[in-house]
Amino acid sequence: MKHVKILAVAAVLTLVLAAGQALAHTALCNCFDNGDGSVSCEGGFSDGSSAAGVAVTVLDAGGKELLKGTMDPNSQYTFKKPDGKYTVRFFAGEGHEVLVPSDKIVQ
Repeated sequence: MKHVKILAVAAVLTLVLAAGQALAHTALCNCFDNGDGSVSCEGGFSDGSSAAGVAVTVLDAGGKELLKGTMDPNSQYTFKKPDGKYTVRFFAGEGHEVLVPSDKIVQ
């Protein structure tokens, strides 16, 4: 019986610690209009982790994929600005997604 209580306490502590780590790793992405027909996005995580290799997709207003790439070794992605409204999707896995609509991208 004593072993069951110890295992139960250990399980609860593991869940609490795992939840704290999940909250400490929030995805971040900001995009800027370069004024030359291109847009640059910078990504990362709230714990300071690099976003190198993270998938970036540019979607049109209807959700159709226009461009697809990945963050470079400096956690940046630059693309030719599409016509009309669009959304930049930074996707680092389940629970780590940032959507940046074109009307929030400034010079």
